[in-house]
Amino acid sequence: MIQNVEVSELFGVENYAEQIPLQEPVRLLIDEAESLVRSLRGRRVWMVNSTSQGGGVAEMMPKLISLLRELGVDAHWLVMSPSRPEFFALTKRLHNLIHGEGDPQLGPDDRALYDAESRENAELLKGRLSPDDLLVIHDPQPLGMGAILKQSLGLPAIFRCHIGLDEERPQTRAAWGFLQPYAEPFDHAVFSAREYIPGFLAGRSSVICPAIDPLSYKNRDLSPQKLMGVLCNARLAREEHPVVPEPFESCAKRLDSEGHFVPADRDGGIGLLYRPIVTQISRWDRLKGWKPLLDAFVEMKQRLVCGKSPFPERHRRRMEIVRLVLAGPDPAAIADDPEGREVLDELIESYKALPSRLQSDIAVVSLPMDSRHQNELMVNALQRCSGIVVQNSLREGFGLTVTEAMWKRATVLGSATCGIRQQLRDGVDGRLIDDPTDSSAIAELLDRTLEDLPGRDRLGRNAQRRVHSEFLVLTQVRRWLEVLSGCAEAIEKSEYQD
Repeated sequence: MIQNVEVSELFGVENYAEQIPLQEPVRLLIDEAESLVRSLRGRRVWMVNSTSQGGGVAEMMPKLISLLRELGVDAHWLVMSPSRPEFFALTKRLHNLIHGEGDPQLGPDDRALYDAESRENAELLKGRLSPDDLLVIHDPQPLGMGAILKQSLGLPAIFRCHIGLDEERPQTRAAWGFLQPYAEPFDHAVFSAREYIPGFLAGRSSVICPAIDPLSYKNRDLSPQKLMGVLCNARLAREEHPVVPEPFESCAKRLDSEGHFVPADRDGGIGLLYRPIVTQISRWDRLKGWKPLLDAFVEMKQRLVCGKSPFPERHRRRMEIVRLVLAGPDPAAIADDPEGREVLDELIESYKALPSRLQSDIAVVSLPMDSRHQNELMVNALQRCSGIVVQNSLREGFGLTVTEAMWKRATVLGSATCGIRQQLRDGVDGRLIDDPTDSSAIAELLDRTLEDLPGRDRLGRNAQRRVHSEFLVLTQVRRWLEVLSGCAEAIEKSEYQD
């Protein structure tokens, strides 16, 4: 099935221009768009991915589409939904292999499954496209379908890959060997880092960093009253006084000691706005380093109990009451990530094995996905309540959760994966975790960072400036216009010469 996703964004270019910090990025975008859009007139641009919610691609797409439209590009968003559930299991394997993880053995049955699903979806989409359109395929799931459409219709096509690894392994060779026949027909490719570009696409690839929308529900400023309203409406905090908005459609839920999810404000709640909070918010994915982070927090707390390290009195109090929040989406809502439930179950078992005194300082939180904007407000509120935001990924294509927290002037601890290194400079606008599997080293870094309040303020200020200059959607749209325009002009030149 091919779903056309309707995009209805509340904010346009003029709304960004009203914000004094955003006026310069808006001016640059408008100045460049005036000339770049000319070559795209008469062409429809189709952006295709595999899910309309959950994950960075789905979050970026509505604003990217709406801004392109406002600037004069006839842009559309389509989502590919396979008929075979095992297809997403295969593409999840490919996702992990590109990140250097998993069994690199891919056989004829895998190829047959991928080809069959690609052919069926290509046939469903074919009638909507014309040779003058421009097709943009996001990630491996719809890549085979895109290759078929490129070859049958002759339309210009771009492959946008949001994942990668900055080293070659048997797993990466297997994944790109599998995908190469589908990626080669494309006119151009776009990656999040130059290190991710496979050799067979060298020379016809660009780099566009993912970006955040500063006016989205997830990243907009929240007044103290609005912040408290979101926490109460989501049941992330107890409603001690009346708030204006109505409760959210579904509430955030916290894991209890028996392994059941209950409303997060049960039994006194998490302590947001009162306690020091360390937070990680991501998909339930093994590559996000959930277990090592949990182990690191437990080790840090046990050092206090065992008296292994001397603590100044104020820091001792901070360490006594600090809490860890591990938050992710309801896994049932993420169709293209079948491992999510399994990873969450493993984390639940680790939590249940902890003594009660440690369980009370760790909140495993499931965020509902019934409403996109309510989910985004919950993430926004959690990040703003956090003294430290962690992204302990073993692999990370880019990591928009890092960007989001940087924009909010949070202190960010991120693993030294290639995607996160594109954003965080160690000691300048965040701290890098050398080994995301080394729980002891993570515990030490957490301890030092919690104690260094002046250093955290400095990192947060620098982090926000870095996002403003490099990772806002206004800059991303400008770079997309350059790529789309360049691709269209190259095709026109080739046709003219023929």
